[in-house]
Amino acid sequence: MNNALLRDLVVLVARIAVGVVFVAHGWQKISTNGIDATAGAFDMMGVPAPTLSAWFAAIVELVGGALLIAGLALPVAALLLFVDMLGAFATVHMGSGVFVDQGGYELVLALGVVSLLLAAIGAGRFSLDRLVAPKLADGITA
Repeated sequence: MNNALLRDLVVLVARIAVGVVFVAHGWQKISTNGIDATAGAFDMMGVPAPTLSAWFAAIVELVGGALLIAGLALPVAALLLFVDMLGAFATVHMGSGVFVDQGGYELVLALGVVSLLLAAIGAGRFSLDRLVAPKLADGITA
């Protein structure tokens, strides 16, 4: 197996794994909890513009996660997911330490940094970007 093929397989696995987590969290905000409850929770956590923030987070996580899985418009989707996680870090988790069981930032840090990495390196050959916009498949650093 050559290095390029191995790289693209690893990128595919990372995209799918992280995308599934984002889709689950976006779906939870929209369907399981509902936007009103999500906005209420955001308000209690001190998130600015809680209703707008709830909609932004829910849509970016749900749609952005699906786009990661498909490898479509990946640099844009991944950058929006990074911004989403940066906001969660700055407004909610930063002051609570590392560990998620204490409200910490370990999950948002990992998801945000992987999103940023995917934006930089692109979706790879096993993606819809490779079919519809080949330059996007190579990321923002190409």
